[in-house]
Amino acid sequence: MKPTFSSFLFGGDWNPEQWPEDTWEQDIEKLEDAHINEATINVFSWALLQPSEDGYDFSMLDKIVALLVKHRFNIVMATGTAALPAWMVRTHPEVIRTDQEGRHRVFGGRHNFCPTSEYFRQASGALADHLAERYAATPGLVAWHVGNEYGGGGGLCYCEGCARAFRVWLKEKYGTVQALNQAWCTNFWSHTIYDWDDVVPPVTYGDGIGENKCVISGLQMDYRRFQEQAQLACFTNERDAIRRHDGSTPITTNLMGTFKDLDYFEWAQQMDLVSWDNYPGMDTPPSFTAMSHDLMRGVGGGRPFMLMEQTPNQQNWFPFCKVKRPGEVRKLSWEAVAHGADTVQFFQMKQSRGGCERFHGAVIDHSGSEESRVFKETAALGAELDRVGAHLMGSRVVARVAIMFDWQSYWSLEGCVGPTAGFSYPQEVHRFYRPLYRRNLAVDFIPSTSPVETLKKYDLILAPALISLLPGVADHLESYVSDGGTFVTGYMAGIHDERDLVVPGGYPGVLKGLTGVWVEEIDALAPDETIPVEGLAAADGQPAGQIVASLIHCEGAKPLATYGGDDFYAGSPALTVNDFGRGRAYFVGTPLDEAGMDAFMDPIIDSLGLPAVDTPKDVSLSVRQSDDGTRYAIVINSAHSPVTTDLPLLRGGEELLGGGRVSGPLDLPPNGVALVALA
Repeated sequence: MKPTFSSFLFGGDWNPEQWPEDTWEQDIEKLEDAHINEATINVFSWALLQPSEDGYDFSMLDKIVALLVKHRFNIVMATGTAALPAWMVRTHPEVIRTDQEGRHRVFGGRHNFCPTSEYFRQASGALADHLAERYAATPGLVAWHVGNEYGGGGGLCYCEGCARAFRVWLKEKYGTVQALNQAWCTNFWSHTIYDWDDVVPPVTYGDGIGENKCVISGLQMDYRRFQEQAQLACFTNERDAIRRHDGSTPITTNLMGTFKDLDYFEWAQQMDLVSWDNYPGMDTPPSFTAMSHDLMRGVGGGRPFMLMEQTPNQQNWFPFCKVKRPGEVRKLSWEAVAHGADTVQFFQMKQSRGGCERFHGAVIDHSGSEESRVFKETAALGAELDRVGAHLMGSRVVARVAIMFDWQSYWSLEGCVGPTAGFSYPQEVHRFYRPLYRRNLAVDFIPSTSPVETLKKYDLILAPALISLLPGVADHLESYVSDGGTFVTGYMAGIHDERDLVVPGGYPGVLKGLTGVWVEEIDALAPDETIPVEGLAAADGQPAGQIVASLIHCEGAKPLATYGGDDFYAGSPALTVNDFGRGRAYFVGTPLDEAGMDAFMDPIIDSLGLPAVDTPKDVSLSVRQSDDGTRYAIVINSAHSPVTTDLPLLRGGEELLGGGRVSGPLDLPPNGVALVALA
């Protein structure tokens, strides 16, 4: 496909307003020495751009833009609306959020606006309009960046303005109070709603049980949907203001991987391209980072995405902030490219002297020296991307496997009061992703509501913890499997409908026919408790389940493995397979440990003839393919020790980073990367 940008963007957030003007030019020259060709500007500048309600001041931003144009930088222009100016909170206090405990916030923080505030939408839209009118024709402008990390750190808003807007939203959705009562099962605890004004958001001093749970689960689910759509309306409000002056420059906002509060599949439909911020923790496995990249690519419909932010060194919000090891940032950057990124960008270009992010890594650190390790590594990476990045731009990841990532199930699973508090939806998705990553299989992420035509593009579809089934999903899955597809789901699947009500007739609800099982009970295991699973040919030790164990009756399905141990359900099915039409549906009764998931998934992968490639532990292989059929393999060693791997796929290919043809085993140093144009 045609690349979004004319060159591979290498850069990131630059905040010169935090430094004296006489330092700007020398900073730009240093960034040029590091092969930086792009700057994201104006992310948090509302207070500078609009010092009062009736006045704008673009003089500083004009100077910043002029300097970038002079040095021929690519520019990503943010709208600056992610933090409220003090005068606005003072004069229009309704623009700032109220937390779940009823505390109305005061000036401070960021991502702190009330998403239903009419004044916020008017003021943010007006600022975006002025910016677009002023800078739309700027040479080098390559993208607009609306807001910043919507929802991040701010939480949901529970103010009276949101309560009023929520009641209107519910009335439009349900029509009558009677329909609302039926949808929410309000006969529970005498919660009958008599008038729309009886509806109260799920505050902790009402029906809210902490951040994620609620007495009436339908209330919690609908309030999440309402808040998510209100946030999205803030984005589209600014986007539309830009479009009045600029009809073609791509408009985006930076997403956050597996962030809970926003359904990114919905958001991507309103964005020209997906961008996201990748900040793995010190103990985040490479497979989870790869999964997050794949999710962001999937949210964007498989198109290449922008790696809008990562850190060139430390992340500042951990209790202890380890520096990135030599080669680690290069490895992380190439990992993003391997999974679909067409840019590599950082937060930040230069460290701030003050504020809570002053110890967050930057290309230019507090010393200002080009002799620092981080600066030299950044410059080397920039030279590398400048030399070979264009080869990969516009190329795509081609996958025969898909995983359904479903934000409705995310909210529902983690909102359940029972049978356990042990579930993290992203971690359950990762549990199913990890054995595919280990075999180096490309994976697409798709919404659960994908049409049958989309499903049929894949040989294998997995739906971890798909607890909420929206209308039509079960029918689509049955059609997919009946026509020869292979489907994997399991514990907690199919229990709820779209209203978060339990589907009568036994678990897994409308998936009973497809999976051929009835789950009679769900046993919750203590945090340190496991249950043996027998019948899997694991390479190491005895596979085990954890968190929950589904007590399964086969109603057409065949057992593949059984529970061990001495509990009353020992010997009953733990894993099953059901022949359905020309395809198969697998049901996983318990969250298997890593050995168990590998032992379960490996035979499925092999039986389907999927293009798995086995590599040494900590070595990953990804392939991107151009429209002309050229394929590029990216091999990454995530270990802290050197690795040698011999991959027949690479033989005869041209290694673009180090040069030369691949004629034998590949030697990778710690955090080493190879980019091979396949023969």
